[in-house]
Amino acid sequence: MLGAIALLLVCQLAGEAVHRFAGVPVPGSVIGLALLLVWLAMVRRERPSLETVTGWLTAHLAIMFVPAAVGLMNEGPVLARHGLAIVVATVISTLLTLAVTALVFQWAVRRMERKDREHDA
Repeated sequence: MLGAIALLLVCQLAGEAVHRFAGVPVPGSVIGLALLLVWLAMVRRERPSLETVTGWLTAHLAIMFVPAAVGLMNEGPVLARHGLAIVVATVISTLLTLAVTALVFQWAVRRMERKDREHDA
């Protein structure tokens, strides 16, 4: 279990290092996830222990939002001044994300159906 936690932290650290030292315009956490994906593709024996750790982390995910909630409380004056704009921007961006996701999903389904029909013919 400690090995799996260490693997997660090492991938996160390596991603942050690549981001900072190479100047890659991708967040370090995303780079770390890509590194983890590559590692898991190469070393399949890591999966069971990693599933245990990630299951535990997911079960306790609410605890990880406490620092963010405290940070929001500290930004009360900013939220009072710009809160409505933040809410509107969040709602609009969420709706746009849902719409784009639905359109991409429909496109992918149609493409798969077309390939299935071509394959069957």
